[in-house]
Amino acid sequence: MIFLSEIIEVIRSGNKNHLKWICFLLVFSATLIQARNSTSAIFSKSITPNSSLTENNEFRLSEKSMKRFVREALVSEGDLTRLFHVFSKAQKGEKIVIGAIGGSITRASTKMPIEKRYANLVLNWWQKTFPQTQFELINAGIGATRSDYGAMRAQHDLLSAKPDFVIVEFATNDLDTPEYAESYEGLIRQILNAPQKPAVALLFMTRKDGSNVQDAEIKIGEHYHLPMISYRNAIWQEMKAGKLRWEQICPDEVHPNEYGHAIAAELINRTLSQAKKKFRAEKLSSVANSATPLYSNSFEFTSLFDGETLVPTRNNGWSYDGSGKDNKGWKSSIPGSVIEFEVTGTSIYLSFWKINGPMGKAKITIDGQNPVIFDSWFDQTWGGYREMEPIARNLNQGKHLVKIELLAEKNEKSSGNEFRVLCIGSTGITTK
Repeated sequence: MIFLSEIIEVIRSGNKNHLKWICFLLVFSATLIQARNSTSAIFSKSITPNSSLTENNEFRLSEKSMKRFVREALVSEGDLTRLFHVFSKAQKGEKIVIGAIGGSITRASTKMPIEKRYANLVLNWWQKTFPQTQFELINAGIGATRSDYGAMRAQHDLLSAKPDFVIVEFATNDLDTPEYAESYEGLIRQILNAPQKPAVALLFMTRKDGSNVQDAEIKIGEHYHLPMISYRNAIWQEMKAGKLRWEQICPDEVHPNEYGHAIAAELINRTLSQAKKKFRAEKLSSVANSATPLYSNSFEFTSLFDGETLVPTRNNGWSYDGSGKDNKGWKSSIPGSVIEFEVTGTSIYLSFWKINGPMGKAKITIDGQNPVIFDSWFDQTWGGYREMEPIARNLNQGKHLVKIELLAEKNEKSSGNEFRVLCIGSTGITTK
């Protein structure tokens, strides 16, 4: 290494040989620096197209890697007849409605630009593929919810818009239980049996540890011959191979960042592109009726009362609060307050607001029997959410009385007794 003080000393001495030697070293050093920088640039360019991580720690995939992702993600192509009918409708220039229903992954963080969310990126594929057609997107995702609530709100939040193509995403929120298999199937049956006969694709996201309930949902998808795409399968192989780190695509245990949403959308879009290559407008087959239930059709026929449609038959000490966006409902902070509702169905569910705040407990009975107690205090501080819980199953068909009583008992860490009833839903409805 040449120090500035040494160079100055040589210049002062006036020794020409020493000056020539210093000049040579300076030129040589500059050449080495330039060569090193050039090599770094070449190395960077050589690895970036085939690497998931760029110099700026941004996620990028080469075409080769993306094709591998798609192969690993495609659980089943399914029966493409319904999708071909949507292609035909779009090709004619008729309006197409794209829908997505799921939890917080589908809804996405409010901090994420709308155009970066997977549902919007899928919408972009349709718009680019059929530029002459008008499209509408219905994002029916609600954070911290599962397919039971999804099935009960599907008619209002999704199917009322008459979607032509629907993505269903509940693999990280649902539990691996017979009850959630029934609710997931019921949601799918509602969509498939809608008058416009929508096409349905199942999307399986994942948690950081690789867990989800896709194995249970795949059985249902196979029964109805649906296209199924596993984001989990695609990224897991890359992570095992050390080509991808979870932190590159997700800032927490489950919610993807923009890169994660981009991957999910690309997996769906490439599946759509593959199907589009097989589409022949002149060879359309008729859409068959949906199969008989694999488990149950109880969640195919549901009711849901929330907001102003949730009208009590008796009220002592509760008031309706419609000021909030996510927690509209009947509330009380006075222990002993009672509110009652009349509900029809064979299974009845209650949704209440759960948050880290001055929240209390309530006792719920159906027809005066089998009391259950729910605590609306939440030990986490990231915010509140709509908790949906069953309060009775296998009831006789007919009307039932739901009684909710606010208790004096509360969590020892809570500073109050407030309880908010957001909605009441039921399944097994025989008449609408």
